[in-house]
Amino acid sequence: MGISINVGGNQDYSYLLQSLSSSSSGAANLNFLSDYASIKNGSYGKLMKSYYGTGLDAGKTTSGKKYSSNNVVDRILEEKKNPKVSKEAQEANANLTTGLTSLKTSVSALQNSKTYTDTENGQSAADKVVSAMKDYVSNYNDVVNAAKGSTLTRKTAYVENMMSSTAANADKLSEIGVTINSDGTLELNAGKLKEAGISKVQELFSPDNIMSYGSTIASRVKFAGGSTTSTNATNSTETNNTTGSGALSLKADAKKLASDELYEKVKDKDGNETNQYDIDKIFATAKSFVSNYNKMFDNAESSSNSGVVANLSYIREKTARNEDALKQFGISVDQKGRMKIDEDTFKKADMSQVQKFFKDYGSSIATNASLVDYYMNTKANAASGYTSAGEYNVQGSSRYTDFM
Repeated sequence: MGISINVGGNQDYSYLLQSLSSSSSGAANLNFLSDYASIKNGSYGKLMKSYYGTGLDAGKTTSGKKYSSNNVVDRILEEKKNPKVSKEAQEANANLTTGLTSLKTSVSALQNSKTYTDTENGQSAADKVVSAMKDYVSNYNDVVNAAKGSTLTRKTAYVENMMSSTAANADKLSEIGVTINSDGTLELNAGKLKEAGISKVQELFSPDNIMSYGSTIASRVKFAGGSTTSTNATNSTETNNTTGSGALSLKADAKKLASDELYEKVKDKDGNETNQYDIDKIFATAKSFVSNYNKMFDNAESSSNSGVVANLSYIREKTARNEDALKQFGISVDQKGRMKIDEDTFKKADMSQVQKFFKDYGSSIATNASLVDYYMNTKANAASGYTSAGEYNVQGSSRYTDFM
């Protein structure tokens, strides 16, 4: 029998990955990550050379022995660029990398329609589903356990998000015999799974619904399997992708679609207001909104920053809830969550209804898009602790206040 626990929809599983910061090797590697950007742009070197050069003769120590501050700095920088990883962490990194590949295969099987049909050799669909679910639970648990000792921070960030998604679907999973243990792993009751029926499993893992549990897990596993900062995945640590996105442009378009100015009536040659909207102008803004919406997801969807991931998820949910309303204006959403706009349908729509809709939806999307940009750029840049001139950034880590 499975062990049931009370799991809230907003369960934070970060505490299950405490080994990343509690173990000596894990803590060291996370400390190294915070300096990566400043090491890369040279500011850390400037700071260290300035620090170690203070009060020391350029060529000698107080004991009279020859001293080179550059040698000390170079050694420290080399250690930070290529941190030592314990054998245990190396093994966990390797297990996490292979485990994610296996988990991806398991999710794909549960999203494949062939899994839910009887085969010619006599194997029933029910037996196939039970077998596929056993593989999924086993591979899921392997990933969770490996992540606890891994130093691959990019991958573990997605594992944490994956676990949170599982917690949010705890009730639905319980209906098909899958319960969540206190350590975040899963347990399967095959008998209850058979009683529930394969249709519930298929619906839960539906690839046609981007908000389904299966689609969410598939997305997290896909991005967690990305490349590392080194060709040796078992020995490396990783950094976040802080490249720009179309989030700010999306925010501007969303606010414009929600504004009164865009829907001002056209004036005639005498300056009198007519009953006509400037439909071409409104459509151009809506088209730009769709384009930047897609651009934002293309650029930001692979981020491992939890703030980016959370706000993209909120935007997906809001769009999914308003999919029928968007269709009335010629805006459709495909299986990957990308938008498409039909010009004829949009221009034939009631612009007063378009304005009313975007007053709520557009304003809400603008808020989350602004946060996506913040976490992709502003928040990420503040984390390094040092400026390009080698000066300390007070918004960065307080661990280095001794250097000030």
